[in-house]
Amino acid sequence: MRILAATGGAPHSDEAVRLGGSIQQLTGGELTVLTVIKQETEREQGEAVLAQAEGLVTAVAMQTRLRIGRPAEEIIREVEASGYDLLVIGERAHHGLARRLLAPTAEKLVARMPCPVLIARGKVRPLQRALVCESGRIPSLLTRLINQLSPLLRHVDELTVLHVMSQMAAAPGVSGWELRADAQELIEKHTPEGSLLEDHLIRLEQLNVRLAAKVRHGLVVKEILAEARSGDYDLVVIGAHQSKGWERFLLDDLAHDLINHADRPLLVI
Repeated sequence: MRILAATGGAPHSDEAVRLGGSIQQLTGGELTVLTVIKQETEREQGEAVLAQAEGLVTAVAMQTRLRIGRPAEEIIREVEASGYDLLVIGERAHHGLARRLLAPTAEKLVARMPCPVLIARGKVRPLQRALVCESGRIPSLLTRLINQLSPLLRHVDELTVLHVMSQMAAAPGVSGWELRADAQELIEKHTPEGSLLEDHLIRLEQLNVRLAAKVRHGLVVKEILAEARSGDYDLVVIGAHQSKGWERFLLDDLAHDLINHADRPLLVI
């Protein structure tokens, strides 16, 4: 597994480097740390940033890269040129009008990145409990997750699959009790949602980790964030739709809101 951690030397970037080092140790993969400078005259500062990064994960062997240009563009070029399996980045908090008008670097990268992006948030800690938020889209998040990041998932102690049933979006044929039921009830009654959850658990058995299924009822983003906090998960996994053409910098609203509001590491597939 080839991991790229991007850093600019700021505290939120340091967390990305630490998280990349933690995953490298967990999976036995290869870690490369990249920094981007605007022009050649800043090379000394760039090399200082890379030296700082090496000091953050002294127990991990890493390679370093320095590129010149715009950060988002050069990170994308590095990933495309070297075929990394995972990009790890930090992102400072954006609030109010700035968050609504300016797409942060993390969102620009997710919208165009050919590999999964892990956004470091909060204090880095061992990735023992993961929450996978499956939406039912095709291709499914689980398919993409298993195909691309099995080496990471196999080292997670517990993996929970979450479905959010929004009462606003419920189909006409969905019974009222289903909008209040938990995952086990839905599975035992062989409802469409229960069958989908059961199928997800069966597919994840190949990873040999502890599995659980959960259902929450309400607004999707609100319920995902609430479950992440109440379950104190170390990692939240979501899928994102990437647009094409002139819309290539845009993400769907759910991914956009979760990227902006998550308070812990967020893996975007």
